[in-house]
Amino acid sequence: MEHVDRKKQAVGEKAAEYIQDGMLVGLGSGTTMYYMLQALGDRVKKGLHIRGVPSSVKTEKWANEFGIPLTDFSEVDQLDIAIDGADEIDPAFNLIKGGGGSLLREKIVDMAADRFIVVADDRKQVDRLGAFPLPIEVVQFGWQLTKKNIEALGCSTVLREEDGQVFITNNDNYILDCQFEAIHEPKKLHEQLKQLLGVVETGLFFDIVDDVLIGRDDGVEVLKDSVYEYK
Repeated sequence: MEHVDRKKQAVGEKAAEYIQDGMLVGLGSGTTMYYMLQALGDRVKKGLHIRGVPSSVKTEKWANEFGIPLTDFSEVDQLDIAIDGADEIDPAFNLIKGGGGSLLREKIVDMAADRFIVVADDRKQVDRLGAFPLPIEVVQFGWQLTKKNIEALGCSTVLREEDGQVFITNNDNYILDCQFEAIHEPKKLHEQLKQLLGVVETGLFFDIVDDVLIGRDDGVEVLKDSVYEYK
């Protein structure tokens, strides 16, 4: 196993310990979440009773693979806990998410939870958001106009492709990856972007994170309300 994967596995397994019997669980997306789902599946096999709401088609596939019972928002309207990854995390627990293309569903799931825990390896911690291109989900029709309007806010944009084809989200939208020099006011930028016609959702997450679990060489660091401790 690669060095980074070991850290992802450690933090994923630690996150699974936060899930208690009877909980409704938001299941995030990303490579670190694979290890969390694997560990959660092991607990389900040992008798843990939970139901999960997946935030992407890939997460749903993994959950089924590991035997995790699933539900959706036609049956529940609030979750006890959500666990999800991030592409960048700043000291105020602002996030950039969407590197995997599931930012809209992730935000719906994460905001429906009473407690939201972010899992990541230490490469994802930054002093200020923006080095990672900000994913913005846009409707397909007129995306070229949406792109120009987004660029007017001071960034360069690239239409996301995968395997030589335009990337299509689980919601049949496009993603524009937007490179800002730095994002000083995530909430303000999010609000500006959401006012643009054609923008469905941004990869800026703020004011919703309760805990951050960071995988490091010497263990898993738990960050909560600016209190740092090793578990």
